[in-house]
Amino acid sequence: MKSVSRLSVAPVKGMALVHPEEIELGSGRVPGNREFLVVDERDRKFDQIEHGPLGLVEASYDAVADRLTLRFPDGAVVDGEVELREEVTALLSHGRRRVPGRAVDGAFSAAISDYVGKTVRLVKPDDPAALLRRRGPVTLLADASVAELARQVGRDEVDARRFRMLIGIAGCRAHEEDEWIGRSVRVGDAVVRVLEEVDRCAVTTQDPRTGRPDLDTLRTITEYRGIRTRRGIKRIDFGVYGEIEQPGRVRVGDPVEPL
Repeated sequence: MKSVSRLSVAPVKGMALVHPEEIELGSGRVPGNREFLVVDERDRKFDQIEHGPLGLVEASYDAVADRLTLRFPDGAVVDGEVELREEVTALLSHGRRRVPGRAVDGAFSAAISDYVGKTVRLVKPDDPAALLRRRGPVTLLADASVAELARQVGRDEVDARRFRMLIGIAGCRAHEEDEWIGRSVRVGDAVVRVLEEVDRCAVTTQDPRTGRPDLDTLRTITEYRGIRTRRGIKRIDFGVYGEIEQPGRVRVGDPVEPL
């Protein structure tokens, strides 16, 4: 039986994943996922592509209390209520996407800047859903797909966290999730419409434990899966995107059923 094997969210885009036992697939977004992002001095998105070890910073966010906690690898902790300051327009996708928001009180930004060695700011978007790609807020990846990648590179296992997918699925064949494109899939109490494959970037080459590149995932995926061309752009696929057709709660262990 197909089932949810792991759930992964990142309260701050690009920081360490959190693995809750359950999540709510809401109307167009996943509460608790990508509530904040980091921008550089030109207000451009700053995440693991720019600084891999950013992915080692652990963030937790209590939306009810509006309280954020950041834990750094050296043991330093910054904790407090989220106090919003000046308006900021964050630039994503090389400036092609503009996400309005507000800068968060400077204590958080100062700590992140010290850690990455560059002046950056923490921003809370006016609409966190704007940080998600328009192809859908849900991402799905079969455990067997990750196991097949490990087999291709001659490893006993590959850490699935490097792909930063919302929902891991047990009980599938390798890349079976690709066959769900254009179909609806019941995941726990929710229903997700699978839209298309996820095109991968260099973040997947980084070891989630160190933030440093250690595996040429892009070359390996290309060698055994090929390259998809969409709108004239070459893409390397691994996992799938989906939109929320029916909101609902999803728990680890819940059944996954293509409809």
